[in-house]
Amino acid sequence: MIKRPIRIGLQLQPQHMDYATIRRTASEAEELGADILFNWDHFYPLYGEKDGLHFECWTMLAAWAESTSRVEIGALVTCNSYRNPDLLADMARTVDHISDGRVILGIGSGWFERDYTEYGYEFGTAGSRLDDLAEALPRIESRWGKLNPAPTRKIPVLIGGGGEKKTLRLVAKHADIWHSFADADVLPRKLGILRDHCAAVGRDPAEIEVSVEVGGEADPSAAGQQFRDLGASLFTIGVGGPKPDLSRLRDWLAWRDEANA
Repeated sequence: MIKRPIRIGLQLQPQHMDYATIRRTASEAEELGADILFNWDHFYPLYGEKDGLHFECWTMLAAWAESTSRVEIGALVTCNSYRNPDLLADMARTVDHISDGRVILGIGSGWFERDYTEYGYEFGTAGSRLDDLAEALPRIESRWGKLNPAPTRKIPVLIGGGGEKKTLRLVAKHADIWHSFADADVLPRKLGILRDHCAAVGRDPAEIEVSVEVGGEADPSAAGQQFRDLGASLFTIGVGGPKPDLSRLRDWLAWRDEANA
């Protein structure tokens, strides 16, 4: 099987910095050559001062659609619970057009309880949130088929999470990209289960790009190659405020360019 080219994403976490810094960092990441620019879908910081500076996800993606010109953009990941699925489909379609076809719909079932309680959403259980996601994905796909104008392309769907019974089944049915939080020791098991789900729905697992987060590894060539040998091709580095440091992004981009040469 021919391996996909390596792609590098940056998750620019919209916390602890003003928007001018976010915009400047997004532009710098694009100039450096990042393939995808992600934010996340939360209402409060996940790290550091819990009531620190923070901005909303999809409003920001629409702004990035205008302020960037090449890099793909998306959320890592949108919380399904926070928006009506048909509305979310329309939002993604709109940002798709603003960006000239660069949006990715990253989506998951949600987990950060404070978001739910502060904004008045029902938290439910992990199982009920996954059931809601299972109901939402066909609605999103159906709405894309009804909108006028239609999306500029088949909007790629990225599903995040590693639940073996429900999440990976949804990945097999709906995702173009699977974002795993598993380390290199666990990833082979998850991929085996994903292949089983794909077989059950009659889908070639090679159609699904495997995405991983990479942390503070000093040597991208070692850490990246380990995941690469397991089948991953999308590697994402996360940075937040107040002074986002893109030095690790530079290291991973250099490894990408060498490995893809």
